[in-house]
Amino acid sequence: MNIFKKIFVISCLSIQANAEPLSLEILEVSMFDSYKVTKQLPGKLYAVQQSKVAFQIGGKVQTISVDIGDKVEKGTVLAELDNREILANLNQADAKYKLAEQLLERFKDLKAQGHISIQELDKAESDFAVAKSQQDFYQVKLEQTKILAPYNGLIQSRYLDEGTVINPGLPVLEILDSEKVEAHIAMPLNLVKKVSLKETYAFNLNGKTVLGTLKRLSPMSLGGSNNRLAIFEFNTFFVPGAVINLELEIYENARGTWIPIKALSQSDGGLWSVYTVDRSNKINKELVEVIYYEGTNAFVSGTLKNGDQVIKGGATKVIEGQLIN
Repeated sequence: MNIFKKIFVISCLSIQANAEPLSLEILEVSMFDSYKVTKQLPGKLYAVQQSKVAFQIGGKVQTISVDIGDKVEKGTVLAELDNREILANLNQADAKYKLAEQLLERFKDLKAQGHISIQELDKAESDFAVAKSQQDFYQVKLEQTKILAPYNGLIQSRYLDEGTVINPGLPVLEILDSEKVEAHIAMPLNLVKKVSLKETYAFNLNGKTVLGTLKRLSPMSLGGSNNRLAIFEFNTFFVPGAVINLELEIYENARGTWIPIKALSQSDGGLWSVYTVDRSNKINKELVEVIYYEGTNAFVSGTLKNGDQVIKGGATKVIEGQLIN
Protein backbone atom coordinates (compact mmCIF):
# COMPACT_ATOMS: atom_id res chain seq x y z
CA MET A 1 0.00 0.00 0.00
CA ASN A 2 1.46 3.38 -1.01
CA ILE A 3 1.70 5.82 1.92
CA PHE A 4 1.36 9.52 1.09
CA LYS A 5 2.67 12.28 3.31
CA LYS A 6 3.42 16.01 3.08
CA ILE A 7 6.92 17.47 3.45
CA PHE A 8 8.46 20.86 2.76
CA VAL A 9 11.48 21.66 0.54
CA ILE A 10 14.22 24.11 1.49
CA SER A 11 16.74 24.70 -1.31
CA CYS A 12 20.34 24.45 -0.21
CA LEU A 13 21.36 26.68 -3.11
CA SER A 14 19.30 29.73 -2.25
CA ILE A 15 17.44 30.30 1.00
CA GLN A 16 15.21 33.31 1.42
CA ALA A 17 13.74 34.25 4.79
CA ASN A 18 10.43 35.19 3.26
CA ALA A 19 10.23 32.25 0.80
CA GLU A 20 7.11 30.13 0.94
CA PRO A 21 7.89 26.46 1.63
CA LEU A 22 6.96 24.07 -1.22
CA SER A 23 4.55 21.25 -0.39
CA LEU A 24 5.42 17.82 -1.83
CA GLU A 25 3.67 14.47 -1.92
CA ILE A 26 5.81 11.46 -1.10
CA LEU A 27 4.87 7.82 -1.50
CA GLU A 28 6.53 4.83 0.09
CA VAL A 29 7.59 2.07 -2.30
CA SER A 30 6.16 -1.44 -1.93
CA MET A 31 7.78 -4.00 -4.22
CA PHE A 32 5.80 -6.80 -5.90
CA ASP A 33 6.75 -9.94 -7.79
CA SER A 34 3.97 -9.52 -10.35
CA TYR A 35 1.53 -6.99 -11.73
CA LYS A 36 -2.08 -7.25 -12.84
CA VAL A 37 -2.98 -6.59 -16.45
CA THR A 38 -6.51 -6.19 -17.79
CA LYS A 39 -6.80 -7.54 -21.32
CA GLN A 40 -9.75 -6.32 -23.40
CA LEU A 41 -10.98 -9.04 -25.79
CA PRO A 42 -13.93 -8.09 -28.02
CA GLY A 43 -16.68 -10.53 -28.90
CA LYS A 44 -20.32 -10.78 -29.91
CA LEU A 45 -23.50 -11.96 -28.21
CA TYR A 46 -25.49 -14.81 -29.74
CA ALA A 47 -28.74 -16.46 -28.73
CA VAL A 48 -28.11 -19.88 -27.19
CA GLN A 49 -30.81 -21.26 -29.51
CA GLN A 50 -31.78 -19.82 -32.89
CA SER A 51 -34.15 -21.65 -35.21
CA LYS A 52 -35.79 -21.17 -38.58
CA VAL A 53 -39.13 -22.92 -38.17
CA ALA A 54 -41.12 -24.46 -41.03
CA PHE A 55 -44.11 -26.69 -41.76
CA GLN A 56 -43.37 -30.39 -42.16
CA ILE A 57 -45.99 -30.67 -44.91
CA GLY A 58 -46.92 -28.46 -47.84
CA GLY A 59 -50.07 -26.42 -48.19
CA LYS A 60 -51.61 -22.96 -48.10
CA VAL A 61 -50.68 -20.72 -45.18
CA GLN A 62 -53.91 -19.91 -43.35
CA THR A 63 -52.65 -17.75 -40.47
CA ILE A 64 -49.38 -16.38 -39.10
CA SER A 65 -50.11 -15.27 -35.55
CA VAL A 66 -46.86 -13.43 -34.76
CA ASP A 67 -44.60 -10.80 -36.24
CA ILE A 68 -41.04 -9.55 -35.84
CA GLY A 69 -40.24 -8.58 -32.24
CA ASP A 70 -43.06 -10.58 -30.64
CA LYS A 71 -42.22 -12.54 -27.52
CA VAL A 72 -43.63 -16.07 -27.45
CA GLU A 73 -43.78 -18.92 -24.97
CA LYS A 74 -42.89 -22.53 -25.68
CA GLY A 75 -45.83 -24.35 -27.29
CA THR A 76 -47.52 -21.21 -28.65
CA VAL A 77 -49.10 -21.67 -32.10
CA LEU A 78 -47.09 -19.44 -34.45
CA ALA A 79 -48.65 -20.31 -37.82
CA GLU A 80 -51.24 -22.67 -39.36
CA LEU A 81 -51.95 -24.18 -42.76
CA ASP A 82 -55.41 -24.58 -44.29
CA ASN A 83 -56.43 -27.87 -42.65
CA ARG A 84 -59.85 -28.50 -44.20
CA GLU A 85 -58.81 -31.41 -46.43
CA ILE A 86 -56.80 -33.10 -43.69
CA LEU A 87 -59.60 -32.56 -41.18
CA ALA A 88 -62.09 -34.20 -43.56
CA ASN A 89 -59.77 -37.16 -44.02
CA LEU A 90 -59.33 -37.42 -40.25
CA ASN A 91 -63.09 -37.42 -39.69
CA GLN A 92 -63.45 -40.19 -42.26
CA ALA A 93 -60.65 -42.16 -40.61
CA ASP A 94 -62.30 -41.69 -37.20
CA ALA A 95 -65.56 -43.14 -38.54
CA LYS A 96 -63.77 -46.14 -40.05
CA TYR A 97 -61.90 -46.69 -36.81
CA LYS A 98 -65.06 -46.69 -34.72
CA LEU A 99 -66.75 -49.11 -37.14
CA ALA A 100 -63.73 -51.42 -37.17
CA GLU A 101 -63.64 -51.33 -33.37
CA GLN A 102 -67.32 -52.31 -33.12
CA LEU A 103 -66.89 -55.11 -35.66
CA LEU A 104 -63.87 -56.46 -33.82
CA GLU A 105 -65.78 -56.64 -30.54
CA ARG A 106 -68.68 -58.38 -32.29
CA PHE A 107 -66.37 -60.90 -33.97
CA LYS A 108 -64.72 -61.66 -30.64
CA ASP A 109 -68.13 -62.52 -29.17
CA LEU A 110 -69.04 -64.65 -32.20
CA LYS A 111 -65.74 -66.50 -32.02
CA ALA A 112 -66.29 -67.18 -28.32
CA GLN A 113 -69.67 -68.70 -29.23
CA GLY A 114 -68.10 -70.76 -32.01
CA HIS A 115 -70.02 -69.07 -34.81
CA ILE A 116 -66.99 -67.87 -36.82
CA SER A 117 -63.56 -69.19 -37.67
CA ILE A 118 -60.25 -67.92 -36.36
CA GLN A 119 -59.46 -66.62 -39.84
CA GLU A 120 -62.53 -64.36 -39.78
CA LEU A 121 -61.47 -62.97 -36.39
CA ASP A 122 -57.96 -62.39 -37.70
CA LYS A 123 -59.43 -60.43 -40.63
CA ALA A 124 -61.43 -58.23 -38.23
CA GLU A 125 -58.34 -57.57 -36.13
CA SER A 126 -56.36 -56.66 -39.26
CA ASP A 127 -59.09 -54.27 -40.44
CA PHE A 128 -59.09 -52.65 -37.01
CA ALA A 129 -55.29 -52.19 -37.07
CA VAL A 130 -55.47 -50.58 -40.53
CA ALA A 131 -58.25 -48.23 -39.40
CA LYS A 132 -56.26 -47.27 -36.29
CA SER A 133 -53.17 -46.62 -38.41
CA GLN A 134 -55.14 -44.36 -40.76
CA GLN A 135 -56.61 -42.44 -37.84
CA ASP A 136 -53.13 -41.94 -36.33
CA PHE A 137 -51.74 -40.89 -39.72
CA TYR A 138 -54.26 -38.10 -40.25
CA GLN A 139 -54.03 -37.03 -36.62
CA VAL A 140 -50.29 -36.49 -37.11
CA LYS A 141 -50.95 -34.68 -40.40
CA LEU A 142 -53.39 -32.37 -38.61
CA GLU A 143 -50.76 -31.58 -35.98
CA GLN A 144 -48.28 -30.84 -38.76
CA THR A 145 -50.51 -28.05 -40.06
CA LYS A 146 -49.33 -25.99 -37.07
CA ILE A 147 -45.96 -24.50 -36.16
CA LEU A 148 -45.40 -24.36 -32.39
CA ALA A 149 -42.75 -22.30 -30.61
CA PRO A 150 -39.96 -24.76 -29.70
CA TYR A 151 -38.93 -22.67 -26.68
CA ASN A 152 -39.52 -19.30 -25.02
CA GLY A 153 -38.23 -16.80 -27.52
CA LEU A 154 -38.41 -13.69 -29.67
CA ILE A 155 -39.45 -13.59 -33.31
CA GLN A 156 -36.38 -12.45 -35.24
CA SER A 157 -37.65 -12.74 -38.84
CA ARG A 158 -40.86 -13.41 -40.77
CA TYR A 159 -40.39 -14.75 -44.29
CA LEU A 160 -43.94 -15.36 -45.56
CA ASP A 161 -47.43 -13.91 -45.50
CA GLU A 162 -50.83 -15.55 -45.18
CA GLY A 163 -52.16 -17.10 -48.39
CA THR A 164 -48.77 -18.32 -49.61
CA VAL A 165 -48.70 -21.89 -50.93
CA ILE A 166 -45.51 -23.53 -49.69
CA ASN A 167 -43.53 -26.74 -49.88
CA PRO A 168 -42.45 -28.70 -46.79
CA GLY A 169 -39.41 -27.30 -45.00
CA LEU A 170 -39.63 -23.75 -46.36
CA PRO A 171 -38.76 -21.36 -43.46
CA VAL A 172 -41.69 -19.31 -42.24
CA LEU A 173 -40.27 -17.63 -39.12
CA GLU A 174 -36.99 -17.31 -37.26
CA ILE A 175 -37.06 -17.47 -33.47
CA LEU A 176 -34.34 -16.65 -30.93
CA ASP A 177 -34.06 -17.99 -27.40
CA SER A 178 -35.25 -15.16 -25.11
CA GLU A 179 -33.83 -16.55 -21.89
CA LYS A 180 -30.11 -17.07 -22.48
CA VAL A 181 -27.33 -15.65 -24.62
CA GLU A 182 -23.68 -16.52 -24.98
CA ALA A 183 -20.61 -14.52 -25.92
CA HIS A 184 -18.20 -15.78 -28.56
CA ILE A 185 -14.66 -14.53 -27.93
CA ALA A 186 -11.60 -15.16 -30.13
CA MET A 187 -8.93 -15.81 -27.50
CA PRO A 188 -5.17 -15.83 -28.27
CA LEU A 189 -3.40 -19.07 -27.41
CA ASN A 190 -1.19 -17.38 -24.80
CA LEU A 191 -4.33 -16.39 -22.87
CA VAL A 192 -6.15 -19.72 -23.18
CA LYS A 193 -4.10 -21.17 -20.33
CA LYS A 194 -5.16 -18.23 -18.15
CA VAL A 195 -8.85 -19.25 -18.11
CA SER A 196 -10.72 -22.25 -16.73
CA LEU A 197 -14.03 -23.88 -17.61
CA LYS A 198 -16.98 -23.03 -15.32
CA GLU A 199 -15.11 -20.02 -13.89
CA THR A 200 -16.77 -16.58 -13.89
CA TYR A 201 -15.25 -13.57 -15.67
CA ALA A 202 -16.11 -9.88 -16.01
CA PHE A 203 -17.38 -8.34 -19.25
CA ASN A 204 -18.06 -4.78 -20.33
CA LEU A 205 -21.40 -4.35 -22.10
CA ASN A 206 -22.39 -0.80 -23.02
CA GLY A 207 -20.31 0.59 -20.16
CA LYS A 208 -21.70 -1.80 -17.55
CA THR A 209 -19.94 -4.75 -15.91
CA VAL A 210 -21.67 -8.11 -16.34
CA LEU A 211 -20.51 -11.59 -15.35
CA GLY A 212 -20.24 -14.61 -17.63
CA THR A 213 -19.15 -18.21 -17.12
CA LEU A 214 -16.77 -20.01 -19.48
CA LYS A 215 -18.91 -22.77 -21.01
CA ARG A 216 -16.80 -24.20 -23.83
CA LEU A 217 -13.37 -23.75 -25.37
CA SER A 218 -12.76 -25.00 -28.89
CA PRO A 219 -9.85 -27.44 -29.23
CA MET A 220 -9.01 -26.15 -32.71
CA SER A 221 -7.68 -22.81 -33.93
CA LEU A 222 -10.01 -20.47 -35.83
CA GLY A 223 -9.24 -20.49 -39.54
CA GLY A 224 -5.57 -21.29 -39.04
CA SER A 225 -5.07 -18.34 -36.68
CA ASN A 226 -3.51 -18.38 -33.22
CA ASN A 227 -6.92 -17.88 -31.61
CA ARG A 228 -9.36 -20.30 -30.00
CA LEU A 229 -13.11 -19.75 -29.75
CA ALA A 230 -14.18 -19.28 -26.13
CA ILE A 231 -17.93 -19.39 -25.39
CA PHE A 232 -19.28 -17.76 -22.24
CA GLU A 233 -22.85 -17.99 -20.93
CA PHE A 234 -24.85 -15.49 -18.87
CA ASN A 235 -27.69 -15.79 -16.37
CA THR A 236 -29.28 -12.59 -17.69
CA PHE A 237 -30.71 -12.08 -21.18
CA PHE A 238 -29.07 -9.45 -23.39
CA VAL A 239 -29.93 -8.47 -26.95
CA PRO A 240 -28.16 -10.83 -29.38
CA GLY A 241 -25.81 -9.17 -31.85
CA ALA A 242 -24.38 -6.65 -29.38
CA VAL A 243 -20.61 -6.22 -29.04
CA ILE A 244 -19.25 -7.25 -25.64
CA ASN A 245 -15.71 -7.06 -24.23
CA LEU A 246 -14.11 -9.65 -21.98
CA GLU A 247 -12.04 -7.90 -19.31
CA LEU A 248 -9.54 -10.60 -18.49
CA GLU A 249 -7.39 -9.89 -15.45
CA ILE A 250 -4.09 -11.75 -15.54
CA TYR A 251 -0.87 -11.52 -13.54
CA GLU A 252 2.51 -11.12 -15.24
CA ASN A 253 5.67 -12.10 -13.36
CA ALA A 254 8.05 -9.16 -12.88
CA ARG A 255 9.75 -7.55 -9.89
CA GLY A 256 8.70 -3.93 -9.54
CA THR A 257 6.32 -1.39 -8.06
CA TRP A 258 3.45 0.90 -9.00
CA ILE A 259 4.10 4.66 -9.10
CA PRO A 260 2.16 7.63 -10.51
CA ILE A 261 3.12 8.51 -14.08
CA LYS A 262 3.77 12.11 -13.03
CA ALA A 263 6.60 10.85 -10.79
CA LEU A 264 8.53 9.79 -13.92
CA SER A 265 11.11 11.90 -15.72
CA GLN A 266 12.63 10.89 -19.04
CA SER A 267 16.25 9.78 -18.89
CA ASP A 268 18.87 8.45 -21.32
CA GLY A 269 18.87 5.12 -23.14
CA GLY A 270 15.11 4.69 -23.15
CA LEU A 271 15.00 4.61 -19.36
CA TRP A 272 13.12 6.80 -16.93
CA SER A 273 14.07 8.30 -13.61
CA VAL A 274 12.30 8.98 -10.35
CA TYR A 275 13.38 11.13 -7.44
CA THR A 276 13.60 9.77 -3.92
CA VAL A 277 14.36 11.13 -0.46
CA ASP A 278 16.96 9.24 1.60
CA ARG A 279 17.35 9.16 5.39
CA SER A 280 19.53 12.25 5.33
CA ASN A 281 16.71 14.13 3.55
CA LYS A 282 18.70 14.34 0.35
CA ILE A 283 17.11 14.08 -3.10
CA ASN A 284 18.45 11.15 -5.18
CA LYS A 285 17.68 10.05 -8.73
CA GLU A 286 16.85 6.39 -9.42
CA LEU A 287 16.69 4.82 -12.90
CA VAL A 288 13.68 2.68 -13.75
CA GLU A 289 12.19 0.86 -16.74
CA VAL A 290 8.48 1.19 -17.43
CA ILE A 291 6.96 -2.26 -17.91
CA TYR A 292 3.25 -1.46 -18.05
CA TYR A 293 0.92 1.54 -17.98
CA GLU A 294 -2.59 1.54 -16.53
CA GLY A 295 -4.53 4.76 -16.17
CA THR A 296 -2.44 7.33 -14.31
CA ASN A 297 0.02 4.77 -12.92
CA ALA A 298 2.96 2.77 -14.24
CA PHE A 299 4.54 -0.47 -13.11
CA VAL A 300 8.32 0.01 -13.10
CA SER A 301 11.43 -2.01 -12.32
CA GLY A 302 14.92 -0.77 -11.56
CA THR A 303 16.94 0.32 -8.55
CA LEU A 304 13.97 1.06 -6.30
CA LYS A 305 13.48 -1.09 -3.20
CA ASN A 306 10.94 -1.52 -0.41
CA GLY A 307 10.60 1.55 1.77
CA ASP A 308 12.09 4.06 -0.70
CA GLN A 309 10.41 7.47 -0.55
CA VAL A 310 9.43 8.56 -4.07
CA ILE A 311 8.53 12.19 -4.81
CA LYS A 312 5.27 12.24 -6.69
CA GLY A 313 6.01 15.38 -8.69
CA GLY A 314 9.44 14.29 -9.92
CA ALA A 315 11.73 16.76 -11.69
CA THR A 316 9.01 19.42 -11.80
CA LYS A 317 9.38 19.79 -8.03
CA VAL A 318 13.01 19.06 -7.07
CA ILE A 319 16.53 18.50 -8.40
CA GLU A 320 19.09 15.82 -7.59
CA GLY A 321 21.19 16.64 -4.52
CA GLN A 322 18.63 18.98 -2.99
CA LEU A 323 18.08 18.82 0.78
CA ILE A 324 14.70 18.87 2.47
CA ASN A 325 13.43 18.85 6.00
